[in-house]
Amino acid sequence: MIRQLDETAINRIAAGEVVERPASAVKELVENAIDAGARRIEIDYADGGKTLIRVRDDGCGMSSDDLPLALSRHATSKIDGTDLLDIRSFGFRGEALPSLGAVGRLTITSRVEGAEGASIAVSGGRQSGVKPAALNGGTVVELRDLFYATPARLKFLRTDRAEVQSITDVVKRLAMAEPLVGFTLRDVSDGGEGRVTFRVAPENGDLFSALHGRLTAVLGKDFTENALAIDAEREGLRLTGFAALPTYSRGAAVAQFFFVNGRPVRDKLLIGALRAAYFDFLSRDRYPAVCLFIDCDPHLVDVNVHPAKSEVRFRAPGVARGLVVSGLRHALAGAGHRSSSTVSQQTLGALRPEGQEARVYQMDRPGPRTVQSSYEWQAPRDPIETPGFAEMSAPSARVEPDPEPHDEALPLGAARAQLHENYILAQTATGLVIVDAHAAHERLVYEKLKAQMAQNGVASQALLIPEVVDMSAQDCAALLEIADDLATLGLGIEPFGGTAIAVRETPALLGRVDAKAMVLDILDELSDLGSSQSVQAKVEAVLSRVACHGSVRTGRRMRAEEMNALLREMEATPHSGQCNHGRPTYVELKMTDIERLFGRT
Repeated sequence: MIRQLDETAINRIAAGEVVERPASAVKELVENAIDAGARRIEIDYADGGKTLIRVRDDGCGMSSDDLPLALSRHATSKIDGTDLLDIRSFGFRGEALPSLGAVGRLTITSRVEGAEGASIAVSGGRQSGVKPAALNGGTVVELRDLFYATPARLKFLRTDRAEVQSITDVVKRLAMAEPLVGFTLRDVSDGGEGRVTFRVAPENGDLFSALHGRLTAVLGKDFTENALAIDAEREGLRLTGFAALPTYSRGAAVAQFFFVNGRPVRDKLLIGALRAAYFDFLSRDRYPAVCLFIDCDPHLVDVNVHPAKSEVRFRAPGVARGLVVSGLRHALAGAGHRSSSTVSQQTLGALRPEGQEARVYQMDRPGPRTVQSSYEWQAPRDPIETPGFAEMSAPSARVEPDPEPHDEALPLGAARAQLHENYILAQTATGLVIVDAHAAHERLVYEKLKAQMAQNGVASQALLIPEVVDMSAQDCAALLEIADDLATLGLGIEPFGGTAIAVRETPALLGRVDAKAMVLDILDELSDLGSSQSVQAKVEAVLSRVACHGSVRTGRRMRAEEMNALLREMEATPHSGQCNHGRPTYVELKMTDIERLFGRT
């Protein structure tokens, strides 16, 4: 027997899709506040959001006539229903408030300018009448006892600590999306005023300065100090934001944030594009840190593909992917030899005696002319006449003659010595640089080999007997769609009738390969990320090994002109600040940091 469900059951079913946990409720309520034009939003929670979630904003508010309608399903002020692709707000379905009211105890108090405040309550789907209420302006939404009407859902919630972490993540993502809005997150589990756990003030300025300030507050100073500004455009899509240098990477994908038309999303296409942009600079166990925004006409992207609106679908996914890859790679190339500042901080931490701070002695720093004359006066006239002079240089350090004075003004300075037949010690105008000569030269050779490959293509070798691989019709179509891209990398495939493909050529650089296994790896990546760098990764891994064997070997003594030539080439070569695995090729220490190590200031 088919029966019509009542409104309460319908709202509870909808709540299961929209409100998975307390963080989902916070997301929906804060997004409503942003859509209402709020400039300051306060979020209070108790017991991980299970017993209380309160969101207060200074937005436009709602009238007493609108309050009952706001609790009706599919009632919204954000769209008129004529064009479901023209979405310019966070919310548009009109499901959040009635869903929350169906599974918890919801109270809404609001006031529009020029009118009296009003309040309405709904508990387990049962709605009360509108009552007068005192409020200066904006809206206060209070949700108590979440899932009390559906107690089975409570069993699936995690610990209070885990739920608080999820709420904090949601608020931080929305804070990054809206740098001009101030956010305050407060834990009121113990009553009273509670404890502020997160707070950011509204930022001012243009797009990049406001976003830079907000990301500094949310992600920390280290991220913004080591991030590159991104601004690229292609076929109606614009990419902006910040992307960290490869040497500032993470051990997990915890610092990757994507926003499409201001909406925080987790999208496989964008994650795959990010991986493609960085895969040449990071090993597989390291993850880049980025905060990227894609803005476009709403008709070019569909945000109505997931109940939580966390996934999107681009009308031209290839354009979106190409924009992310090219925009990031262009920015990384523009960074030249730059390495992250955290590398120097870690070095200083390793040099500083553990558990003790160096005593600071005040001293006046002499001028350059005074230092030079002092050095000349102290220098021995003849090494032979000076007892013990030959022993002043350690056996593992090779000291070179003084370089040209102007070299010290260059970014990587002038080579002064080679330590342990590998590390170049260079003096700059503001400190010193230590270079891993083998890693640096390996990167330089690798970049040259890549440039040659890009110019001449990847040579392929024909298989005596083509490898035939059977697969599903969907996999076959997906693979043939990228056949031209694979051909440029030396992998030649073609249809073999039905749902089979034939591998006729493989990249010559790889030698003998398991063609079937390679094809299946490509399909796995296509399914997981929407794109594949499997073949390119294998080809460039070979180039990396060739570069390693062709670079300066540890243990080889270098002449002064060789060391300086390496430094100059690093300055002129993009990506030379990290080796082929994302590790830094040099460490820079400022003179002030060095003096602090020795207790000088």
